[in-house]
Amino acid sequence: MRTQLPHENSRSFLTDAGLETWLLFQQGFDLPYFASFSLLDDQKGSAAMTEYFSGFLDLAAAQDTGFVLDTCTWRANPDWAARMGHDLTALEEINKGAVSFAAALRAQRAQNADVLINGVIGPRGDGYDPASIMSIAEARAYHQFQVDVFARSGVDLVSAITMTNTPEAIGVANAAARADVPSVVSFTVETDGKLPTGQHLSEAIAETDAESDVAPAYYMINCAHPDHFRDVLGSGGWIDRICGLRANASRMSHAELDACEELDDGNPEELGGLYADLRRLLPRLNVFGGCCGTDLRHVSSICHAVHAPAQAH
Repeated sequence: MRTQLPHENSRSFLTDAGLETWLLFQQGFDLPYFASFSLLDDQKGSAAMTEYFSGFLDLAAAQDTGFVLDTCTWRANPDWAARMGHDLTALEEINKGAVSFAAALRAQRAQNADVLINGVIGPRGDGYDPASIMSIAEARAYHQFQVDVFARSGVDLVSAITMTNTPEAIGVANAAARADVPSVVSFTVETDGKLPTGQHLSEAIAETDAESDVAPAYYMINCAHPDHFRDVLGSGGWIDRICGLRANASRMSHAELDACEELDDGNPEELGGLYADLRRLLPRLNVFGGCCGTDLRHVSSICHAVHAPAQAH
């Protein structure tokens, strides 16, 4: 029996932060194609990721929150893996190994029952640029391989992260439905609060809900600064479908971030305050983490900021 997912649960859940930017800019690892899974078989890299995730798990335990524990598989889909010389047989082992790595971390913290293993699915193409958009059927077929590996490996849910367009998001949701595993869709938006395709966030959520064989459990926004999307959060039922937020520390656009050679880690305390403000606009928001440029400092600040009103009474 699965543990309750965040949207079924009244408690808060934390996630980690910007794993890839932390590994690249703060730890000095080489990450071809931003593929953190490449470090799983590297002793130093694996130790660094263990240290990284342990800090967030300790924070969740100390703050009595749940935790959504991501697999390091954002780039572990067929096209990106092929660029790194991996065939499908190797890719299956990579994804299984990432789930095993997360399961071992969870097992070390059995005192916190609400640690969910989340199979992370990244976009087939660039995480910022929807230059080539698949049909829903193509996206389902493409992502089915990774979703099936996750389902067989016993993940609690799968999440499509940095989705730039609705057909791919719907395809992942349909692949998850076939594998009988809950799905989450996390859209990324540009500085105008719209998807890179120009679609309004409300329309993207409505379309994905309507066209998916089984609607995603909930939605998230990631890889954008709160200033980029706060003004598009109006009213309507679609707002209640957003349960998670993993924002960037930087106010830079995606194009600026792509060209950036130094880490912009923003202001952790300011980011925490912005999350607290967003919680007033998003009544169902209970999954809190970070994306590019963020680390444990930012998620700690976010956690304390969003729980400050409750602790004050």
